[in-house]
Amino acid sequence: MSVKKTSAEKRFAQSEVRRLHNKAIKSKCHTLVRHFIEAIQNKDQKASEAALKVLVKELDSARSKGVLKSNAVSRKKSRMMKLYNVTFASAK
Repeated sequence: MSVKKTSAEKRFAQSEVRRLHNKAIKSKCHTLVRHFIEAIQNKDQKASEAALKVLVKELDSARSKGVLKSNAVSRKKSRMMKLYNVTFASAK
């Protein structure tokens, strides 16, 4: 005999799947930030430029999926670009 799931149990299961999905996306963003900062600390302009490009793409993707809020993404992008520009301003 099978027991029916209540709507609360179904919602809980759905929210758990969503939570894990969002957690993976946030984790990927944090990892990309770390890679970008490591490239900046090593004064590697090409690597940091490539890391910034990938980071911005991933942040925009997270924003479009609703994982991160719009202002948070804008703030992170602004800070990362400012860090890049300040670090390599004399190189130009």
